[in-house]
Formats: sequence, structure tokens, C-alpha cells
Amino acid sequence: MTLFLIVAIVLSLLTVAWMLRPLWSAGQSRALPLGLGLALCAAAVGLYLVWSRWSWPADAPSVADSPAAMVKRLAKRLENEPNDVAGWLMLGRSYSALEQFPLAQRAYQRADRLEGGRNAEALIGLAEAMVLQADGVVDERAGRIFEQALVLAPDSERALFFSGVAAQRRGDTATAISRFQSLLALNPPENIRPILEQQIAVLRAGTSAPAAVAAASAGADAGSTPTQAASGEARVRVSITIAPTYASRVTPGATLFVFVRKPGQPGPPLAVKRLPAALPVTVELGPQDSMVPGLAISAGDRVEVSAKISADGSATPKSGDVVGRIAYVVGQDSLKPLLIDGLTP
Repeated sequence: MTLFLIVAIVLSLLTVAWMLRPLWSAGQSRALPLGLGLALCAAAVGLYLVWSRWSWPADAPSVADSPAAMVKRLAKRLENEPNDVAGWLMLGRSYSALEQFPLAQRAYQRADRLEGGRNAEALIGLAEAMVLQADGVVDERAGRIFEQALVLAPDSERALFFSGVAAQRRGDTATAISRFQSLLALNPPENIRPILEQQIAVLRAGTSAPAAVAAASAGADAGSTPTQAASGEARVRVSITIAPTYASRVTPGATLFVFVRKPGQPGPPLAVKRLPAALPVTVELGPQDSMVPGLAISAGDRVEVSAKISADGSATPKSGDVVGRIAYVVGQDSLKPLLIDGLTP
């Protein structure tokens, strides 16, 4: 911007000098052309300030100070200081914040190796990056890493929560209850406490929270409360097809994953379904398809519905997976078409 101003001023002065050249060559006093030149420049500046709508930024951000540039500099520094555990942990957190989850996992793995597998923060960061890359699915490997972290940091709220979700996912009710009880003992925020208490209650009753929500929704037709009836409207219905260009990528035994999440919101999705990749197919998702206690589809939510074909049955995104996405308003939109017509980079 400074260079632009300098060039503009120089060109203006040259233009004025050229226009006043006849006065200079006439042998008259130079005071007159000089005064006219200065007057023209002052008038131009004054008119620009009055008429221009351009807002000059006081402190224009530098590209060199962008988050991506700072992370790049940190990664470069660690090439020369490869044994800096704190640096690798910071790099892992930075990559996660930029949603570059594979790179975050590598950074946390490096910190974990340097500490001989005894750094709880490295293990938790690694497992969280895996969960985020997998659209919130806490798979078996991530669950094992959270358990390893709990040995080193028994009071880690993140490790307790995700290990409880992993235990619930694999059907280990006793471990899930234990993890959520430990979370309650750590005095969680008031808006989280009732969710954990409810989850513990339904686990002790021999069911899951999503199933309990589904039962409440089913009871809405039998004269239930308005709150229960509203939950029955919280559903997403999509008719999934695949573009002919990518039909050959649906191999025998492939898996269809359907995710519902709030756009731009990191963390686990609001709902997930895993089905055989037999297309076309109509899929309905609701609160019963929630993965995390207290995180479910609600009427009025503006969400993104995505469908992915996985050849190996893994929810973790891989380059070359065929995908499709649409916007959806829960409780307002009815059955909408969802075309799988793209590839994961």
C-alpha cells in the first residue's frame, strides 16, 4: 500500500509538471507555475478525501503473521530442534486448530516418542485428532489411546469423556458409567452435569441415551408432552444417489456413512449412520443416531448432511473417497435428494 501511494504521488507530480511546461518555457517567473502545481496537488488530495469511499486500514494484517504462516515457522524451527517436546505439542495443537488433523497426529506422535509414551497430553491430543478426522467417531484405536492417557492422567476430563463414549460404543456399560461418574466428581459445568447424570441413569437401566430419546419420540403420538412431541420432529431424511461417473467406485462390501453436523463446528457430528453401500437408498437420522450424550439433532437446526462411500469400512476420511453434501433445515425440510458427486482431496 505504501508503494502504491509513492507511485501515485510521483505520477501526479510528473503530470502537473507536464501540464505547466508552457508556463516554464515562456520565461515567466517560476513562482506562478510552482504555485499552480501545488494548488492542483492540494485540490486533488482534498477532493479525494471528500469524495472517496475507500477506508484505509490503520493496521493492515501481514501475511507473515497469519496463523498458517506462524505454524509453518514453528514447523521449520522444529526441523532444527527435533527434541523440543513442548514445541511438538504446540505444533499438534496448532494443526488441530487449522483442522489439519493428519499433520496434528504426526506432531503428537513425535512428542509421544520423545517422551517414551509417558506424556498424557501427547496421547490425548493424538486420540482427539483421530476422532476429529473421523468426524467424531471414537474408534477402537482412539479408545485404547484414551485409556493409556488415563493411566498417566486419571483426572483428565477429555480422556474420561472420550473413553466413556468409546466404552459405551463397544457395549462396556460398567466402564462407561465409571468414566462418567469420575467426570461428575470433577465438578463439571452446570449445563453438563444433568447430561452426565441422565446418561448414567439410562446406562444403569440397561439402555443407551439415544434409545431413550427415541422412545420419548415414539411416545409423542400417544399424548406425550409438547417437549417429547418436538423431539419427534427432529429428523433428517435424504434420498442418496451417486453420480454415474463415480458408480464404479462402489465396490462389493463398501460402506455408506451419513453424517449430520453443524457447518463450521468442529467436534463430533450430531448424528451418524453406517449402512451397506447399496444405492440408491433413503436414510433417516434423528436423536437416536447421536454419538455423544447431550449432542443431538434439534428442530430448527441448520445442518450439513454428508454421505461418504468407504471401501474399507473406515469412517476416517481418506483421499479418493466419494462424497456428497447438502444443506438441511431440521423440522422444516422434508425428504431431500443427496447426490454423491465428488472426491475427498
